Amino acid sequence: MKTNSSSHHVFILMGVSGSGKSAVANQVSYQLKTAFLDGDFLHPRANIEKMAEGHPLNDDDRRPWLQSLNDAAFAMQRTNDISIIVCSALKKSYRDILRKDNSNLSFVYLQGDFDTIVSRLKARKGHFFKPQMLVTQFATLEEPGSDEQDVLVVDINHSLEEVVAATVATIEGAIKKD
Repeated sequence: MKTNSSSHHVFILMGVSGSGKSAVANQVSYQLKTAFLDGDFLHPRANIEKMAEGHPLNDDDRRPWLQSLNDAAFAMQRTNDISIIVCSALKKSYRDILRKDNSNLSFVYLQGDFDTIVSRLKARKGHFFKPQMLVTQFATLEEPGSDEQDVLVVDINHSLEEVVAATVATIEGAIKKD
């Protein structure tokens, strides 16, 4: 197995549900030929069922899930040049759990306004997230501040193709800085 290398990067695409994390990550991962993990796949069954019933997760629900994602980021960083993980990472404390002992981990915050995102959620089919939970997500969201130097921001109030292109450029720019 490869050891951790300063040339290996993990990018967590974060934001509220409906911000396009999965759609953007899939296309960015394909274009950049990266490893990819949708963090929702690591939610325990109880969390998925709770969200499906329209109940928001609390910090106790999220803690083991975030630790699993931290472990996944560690493993991905040791074996892949570039990895992308999708995770809402709404609070700074959640981002801190993900950062712990993971060098070369950055966040790409897919930032958008409530009206844009709610219209996207209403158009979704077959996702366990309920649109009314968006209010809770925005209330929970702690927008990254200047003290979080590892958070890169991409404005999602554009077409999917434009957001993907901006995300690719953001990731490539971050890698070139290192």
